[in-house]
Amino acid sequence: MKELPAESVDLIVTSPPYPMIEMWDEIFSDLNPLIRETLDRSAGMQAYELMHQELDPVWDEVYRVLRQGRFVCINIGDATRTINGDFQLYTNHSRINSYLQQLGFSSLPAILWRKQTNAPNKFMGSGMLPAGAYVTLEHEYILIARKGSKREFNKADEKRIRRESAFFWEERNKWFSDIWFDIKGTQQELGEKDIRSRSAAYPFELAYRLINMYAAKGDLVLDPFLGIGTTMAAAMTGGRNSIGFEIDPTMKETIQSAPESIIDFSNDYIHNRIEKHILFSANWIEENGPMKYVNKHYGFPVMTAQEKELLFNALTNIKATGDNEFEVLYSDEPQPMFCKNWESELEKLKKDPNFIGNYNSKRNQASLRKKSAYSSQLGLFQNRK
Repeated sequence: MKELPAESVDLIVTSPPYPMIEMWDEIFSDLNPLIRETLDRSAGMQAYELMHQELDPVWDEVYRVLRQGRFVCINIGDATRTINGDFQLYTNHSRINSYLQQLGFSSLPAILWRKQTNAPNKFMGSGMLPAGAYVTLEHEYILIARKGSKREFNKADEKRIRRESAFFWEERNKWFSDIWFDIKGTQQELGEKDIRSRSAAYPFELAYRLINMYAAKGDLVLDPFLGIGTTMAAAMTGGRNSIGFEIDPTMKETIQSAPESIIDFSNDYIHNRIEKHILFSANWIEENGPMKYVNKHYGFPVMTAQEKELLFNALTNIKATGDNEFEVLYSDEPQPMFCKNWESELEKLKKDPNFIGNYNSKRNQASLRKKSAYSSQLGLFQNRK
């Protein structure tokens, strides 16, 4: 990442190859042949450490390019593996977290991403007999660390952008929980059989959520393990700039194809986010009475004063500006279909449970017609290894 100046990045959201997960053995061994030798002679802990030593220089660069007061979010799972007949847990999250602290990062509370599986035979070991069974490993970590002290927003324009980058109160309550149950992880199959059979891409919602939590509009988001470009797509949807690095050339075609569908995908995603808030508002008002504040752009009710200037920027165009470079254009105006007299609209919604899906039927019908054009990308962004 030598192309990036020091302290030029506002947020890192990434997921590296997981040491001691078998699908990544070849990549780590190509970087250091000694890793293959240690695995062949069943030296699991030595292989584990050597793999992490291949990741350490990336974390060095992450610290160098990140600005003061900014965050790094790393999705990483621990590994379980049987070597020479011995089953063992390899704690990738603790190894990376310790290294980040050595670099000077301040570790913050991590998020547990709970990825349940419904497989009836998911339990490992001796079944109903003590004492050789092992609990299932059904979560991953999202490590969160900050470089330096708390970020300050001092200039008037910075404060305005921060207010427009706000999220809804009900989103805050879900997003800033330390356990995420609502994002599912599934195996991701790529269409091309001649490339890696599985990708390390996390779900779109995971990257999008983190970007909205820890970066303001216009900030630069970096993914040093870009993969199929999920972080890039999430940054585009959220009105953030992005840059990524990927050493696997088989990913290039998939990354470059994302802009073909990002406008429709992103705008539908934003619409859905607003619709969820409208439905939440209707339910809240029905059960608890009026909300105290009104968003000045859309006119719908919001829970706190910090949501009054929240504005979603629709994507209007995307164009290539160079080799592997794209420029996204956005609207500065609120989406007109959501600018209404919401006092009367919410009354309609409370009376018609299907209203949220029908109040703009023309847009919904158009979305269905367009779905086939970007369904493959949608699947890539939502799936998980």
